[in-house]
Amino acid sequence: MPHQEPPYPAPRYAWAVVALLLLIYTVSFIDRQVLALLVGPIKADLDVSDLEFGLLTGLSFALFYTFFGIPFARLVDSRSRRGLIAFGIAVWSIATAACGLARSFSMLFLARMGVGIGEATLTPAANSLISDLFAPHKRGRAISIYTLGIPFGSALAFLFGGAVIELVSSAGTRTLPLFGEIRGWQMTFILVGLPGLLLSAAMLIFVKEPFRRGRAMTAAGSSTVPVKETVRYFLQRWRVFVLGFIGIAFLSALGYGTIYFIGAFYGRVHGFTPGQVGLVFGLVMLIAGTGGILTAGVITDRWMAKGRNDTHFRLLILAILCGAPFAFSFPMVGSPILATGLLALSIFFNNWVWGTAYAGVAAASPNELRGQATAIYLFVVNLIGMGLGPTMFGFFTTTVFADDSKIDLAYLWMALLCLPIALVCLLIARPAFAKQLAEVRAFEGH
Repeated sequence: MPHQEPPYPAPRYAWAVVALLLLIYTVSFIDRQVLALLVGPIKADLDVSDLEFGLLTGLSFALFYTFFGIPFARLVDSRSRRGLIAFGIAVWSIATAACGLARSFSMLFLARMGVGIGEATLTPAANSLISDLFAPHKRGRAISIYTLGIPFGSALAFLFGGAVIELVSSAGTRTLPLFGEIRGWQMTFILVGLPGLLLSAAMLIFVKEPFRRGRAMTAAGSSTVPVKETVRYFLQRWRVFVLGFIGIAFLSALGYGTIYFIGAFYGRVHGFTPGQVGLVFGLVMLIAGTGGILTAGVITDRWMAKGRNDTHFRLLILAILCGAPFAFSFPMVGSPILATGLLALSIFFNNWVWGTAYAGVAAASPNELRGQATAIYLFVVNLIGMGLGPTMFGFFTTTVFADDSKIDLAYLWMALLCLPIALVCLLIARPAFAKQLAEVRAFEGH
């Protein structure tokens, strides 16, 4: 090692921080998705079209989430990560509550922008912070635990979606001092958003900024790598930080599309009600989604302990090969029970991507670029995954098949499109990733 570093924090403390970050990430997904549960009353009260509602759910959040992620990541790599996370929680919590004060489409759009900007701080900072709490061969499991916020948040949104809708429909109109009349859907935003401020305070009270380990590029001077040098570093390693990320993005496109259109699939193909969809898919995400992330984390740590420098991309390739048969078959079977079983297996393997990818980004990035590498990953994955995935489902049903009932074929063709692209990208990028990870591990002395 180039210089003596302090020991890693006590495991009990490190895991307590991970637990807090998991709770924060879960809440962020609930705040992110609560809008979709309130589509009916919002459209009725604000008189917005389907296109405008699409802008509220997608563009207003995703665009600002991705573009603010990179400048925030510069701060992650040089400033207090706990402070940045606390700031971000406060911003998106207040912005979520502000959605409940909106009286027009434009006001709600601006509030959703705030949610995206606030949440852009979380994962780059959390990924970097966790990496300084755990040795490399233990990071995979820790980061996988953090990414459980994805299935936990999604599952809670689906499982309790029906209850939220009932609450909204029965709450009526209330009057708040200074703000006047507040309808049920507006009160939902306020009640969901404001408790996040407690998590912001908890981040400042209970978490200490950890020592930054293995700083290869700034060990002799400034705490921040110049922008030009940062860009050069990533471009020189484009097979990892561009091609590899594109491969992961197409896996994510299939995952996001599955989540956003699963209600339509079960309703149109199997005749499920929204409540039935919420129960079934909520349990699938909770069990299969969680199981997939945890399994990938355990395998990652074991392979890393054996010195396999291609661990993360090798595991993603394995996930594609194992999960593809289930992704191809679940939309085409006639039995809803069999379809759900096949879907659960597809979700299990597809969810290997979340913890594995985050851990791979952390493992293959120098400490002082770790936050920015995570932000670039999120930029690519969210633009392609969150942007292209759901859009392509709609494109297939509306334009290619011109029949909404053909959503089963849309699922099949999305899998046929996304999985081969992801597989080819990751196969090409795997040797470069192994070389990159070996360089970083050599500097860190592992």
